[in-house]
Amino acid sequence: METVMSRRSRREYIRTQRARYRSASRAEKGRILDEGCKLFGMHRKSLTRALNRPVVRACRKAGHPKRYGAELLGPLRKICPAAEFICSKRLKAAMPVYVRFYERHHGPLDPQVRDDLLAASPSTLDRVLKPIRAKRKGLCGTRAVRRLEGQIPIRTHFRDVEGPGTLEVDTVAHGGGSSEGQFVWSFTLTDIWSGWTENRAIWHKSARQIVARLRDIEQRLSFDVVAVDSDNGGEFINHHLWRYFYNRAQRVHFTRSRPYHKNDQAHVEQKQWTHVRQLLGYERFEDRQLVEMIDDLYRNEWRALQNFILPNVRLTSKTRRGGRVVRRYTAPATPCDRLLASDNISDAEKEKLRRERDSLDPYELHKRIEAKLKAIFDRVRLTQKPATQKKRLKGARALRPKRSQKTPLQPSIAA
Repeated sequence: METVMSRRSRREYIRTQRARYRSASRAEKGRILDEGCKLFGMHRKSLTRALNRPVVRACRKAGHPKRYGAELLGPLRKICPAAEFICSKRLKAAMPVYVRFYERHHGPLDPQVRDDLLAASPSTLDRVLKPIRAKRKGLCGTRAVRRLEGQIPIRTHFRDVEGPGTLEVDTVAHGGGSSEGQFVWSFTLTDIWSGWTENRAIWHKSARQIVARLRDIEQRLSFDVVAVDSDNGGEFINHHLWRYFYNRAQRVHFTRSRPYHKNDQAHVEQKQWTHVRQLLGYERFEDRQLVEMIDDLYRNEWRALQNFILPNVRLTSKTRRGGRVVRRYTAPATPCDRLLASDNISDAEKEKLRRERDSLDPYELHKRIEAKLKAIFDRVRLTQKPATQKKRLKGARALRPKRSQKTPLQPSIAA
């Protein structure tokens, strides 16, 4: 009686008997075939073909052999946190600066490793770094105001921007998933042409505080403000901001986006993630003293790192080819570099930007940022109200993780 065994057992039998069958005599081959036919219920010719089939050896994976190995991971583990885990295209442009300062802080690199870091393409850096992102959604704090909407025109695109001075502004709520009560807000202003971004902390986003922060930022900018675009929130659509922009010798063109169209403000919305959420997370900040601490970080170290050290890219064209949208971007460059290349900036302002840029050390900036963040979140833990924690939405309950836990080796995509 024949005993039919599993397919896996049949493959194992054929693999182990193949060498024996080829070197056996004619009579021995007959006995092997008889035994195999009884075990597996195979036809004699099928078993003969299986035993005579040549061994297929594993082929090398198609493509070029790997050039970059694990030796790059050591330096990248120290470079990526200092570079705020920016995307590979921006990291590629910033790599010469970080490699130079890496050797100053962490000792000399092996010449081959140094050359590999500088030569690695953005795609190679992506493969090495293996991006891991935590996706969390914050609370929208925009509340529409109808009184002045008819006097402030709607603007949906900025294709005619050819120099610095056209700004987008927005706010981010640090309410931990709840809009109840008062808490800290972040105010973000970004220049569309250069990518220059300024952040400030405010308490409960009153209109007077928005005007005060705008006046402070405007005094530190290297260019004149030409136009400002905001969403439809009450912190922007009010008489205080209207008078601030219109009661001046050179009137600022004030526009707003369409309601419920976040892509109308794509430039500042992207900065809300890279400049605010990746830094402070989604925790609730309901201690008023945190405003001064966060504002100090925004005005000094964070401003210097984002505008002088970290490059970004800017969308230049977007065309549709059938069902595919093709986007073209500029080469990665820092906002400072773009301002230095502009004809709208005076020589005195350019020299001031150069001096400030040349005085910066990215690793020292990273250390100071981490120290200030630690002080901020230590203060949050001490002053957090248990009653507020129970009202928080699911997914927004934990404090901002340690920077090393944000992503072990995470490049972020930032334009």
